[in-house]
Amino acid sequence: MDKYRTTIADIAEELGVSTATVSNVIHGKTAKISAATVKRVNELLEKRNYMPNMAEILLGQNSSKIVGIVINDHEKYENRTIEDGFISSTLNALSREIDKAGYFVMVKVTHELNTVEKFASMWNMVGLVIMGFCDTDYKKLRENIRIPFVIVDGEVDGKADGICNLVIDNYDGGRQVGQYLIETGHRRVLCITDNLDRLDADRINGVTDAFGKDITDTLVVPTQKDARRRLYDTRLNNFKSYSAIFAVSDFYAMELIRYLADNGINVPRDISVIGFDDAPLSEFCSPPLTTVRQDISVRAQKAIELLSDLINGKSVPSSFVSPVTLIKRDSVATIK
Repeated sequence: MDKYRTTIADIAEELGVSTATVSNVIHGKTAKISAATVKRVNELLEKRNYMPNMAEILLGQNSSKIVGIVINDHEKYENRTIEDGFISSTLNALSREIDKAGYFVMVKVTHELNTVEKFASMWNMVGLVIMGFCDTDYKKLRENIRIPFVIVDGEVDGKADGICNLVIDNYDGGRQVGQYLIETGHRRVLCITDNLDRLDADRINGVTDAFGKDITDTLVVPTQKDARRRLYDTRLNNFKSYSAIFAVSDFYAMELIRYLADNGINVPRDISVIGFDDAPLSEFCSPPLTTVRQDISVRAQKAIELLSDLINGKSVPSSFVSPVTLIKRDSVATIK
């Protein structure tokens, strides 16, 4: 028996008790079991180095202490969602905070939020952190799921029980970008985004309000890389009419810098580029990217703090707004 993993059946057979008795001792359900039997079972479990199936134990308890992280597998990530710098950094920070709070973590990457109810129920989860879906998705999930969740990188309108939005000041981030470009002598800017929903719209509105609508344009690009490049090919000469381009994410900003370089346009000598997020690779691209930093660690810490409060039945605000900071690097030139 020692050559193999010891099972509940092995322990039960050796002691002459039922497997249900051994299972109940392991799960702490000993009210109807004699103290002598509990002692015998525990002693043999220890002697045989019994390794419990943690999934069975957790699922058998009232609280599994499992927190699920659900990430939108958006088509723009091209099946490489967790490889995205912002996603991976956020996932790392959340995992660390969940562990510090005494919970276990499970991750699901999906583009269908309606599968989350089954995911959470199957593992008896106590709470969820959800990233990257839209307002209607969150509302529908709230109607169908009993456990609390917090939203990171997304937002739901209005106050709803068991939901908290962890948002950043997207508008102020855009405003800081616009103000900095004005201070460095720029007079015409193009904003690049793949949608005009709330988060990206707030960033663009911040830039536009700082600059003025008459000198700010917006280009909505496809989420697929090849389609984006074909669009850029048709707009290449038009790019040259702007002194600066603001991309709503570092990914789009760094991709654009590479595209411009491939077409003989130097950043920042010929055109300046600014991103948003301060993803890990942004300071290592060429040139290092000027961008808006959101403190992912602080946001993750607050997310799990608020989720823990919701799990424990405490009242929390419907949203928590984190400030952002402009990080000045080498991708913006001063025009004299």
